[in-house]
Amino acid sequence: MAINLKKGQRMSLTKEDPGLKQIMCGLGWDVAPKSGGFFGGNKQFDLDSSVICLDENKKLTDAKNIIYFGNLRHSSSSIAHQGDNLTGAGEGDDEIINIDLPLVPSNIAYLIIAINIYKCKERKQDFGMVDNAFVRLVNRTTNQELARYDLSGQEYKGMTGMILADVYRHNTEWKIAAVCNGFKIATLADIAKLYT
Repeated sequence: MAINLKKGQRMSLTKEDPGLKQIMCGLGWDVAPKSGGFFGGNKQFDLDSSVICLDENKKLTDAKNIIYFGNLRHSSSSIAHQGDNLTGAGEGDDEIINIDLPLVPSNIAYLIIAINIYKCKERKQDFGMVDNAFVRLVNRTTNQELARYDLSGQEYKGMTGMILADVYRHNTEWKIAAVCNGFKIATLADIAKLYT
């Protein structure tokens, strides 16, 4: 049974699922309906998921350690983004990032799961315009959902970027912390700057 994570909550992925080796990070969303009839419809709304790989000091040492739609695979093959979804259309996960924990290099201690809205300023969009947004972690071997965080649209109104969670090493365990911090940013690069 999946655990619904709340902001600030931590959980040991290793203890929750001792055989865990491969996880899928899924992001899903819908565009909130907008009042105003035919001419009040929403423009294209594009959320982008990414993983920022940090060292033990929580620092980004190389831009190649950011896995997103423009850099789909980590050089170690431990993290692979499955491609950009431009609209959020359809059911279930709209963007998927697969992580092979045993392949994550030892110099990477933190995997920061982040989301940003593509062209948010140009399109005047923020997370308050999104419905049914979630991020979830799934054991890829068993298809068991391990953890889920449901995003509240109003809580993040005005925010255009978000750090959802840290997946990190603690001794021999992999743990997750639900960070859920929103920011007013223009691009993913603005989130990455927090770790330089």
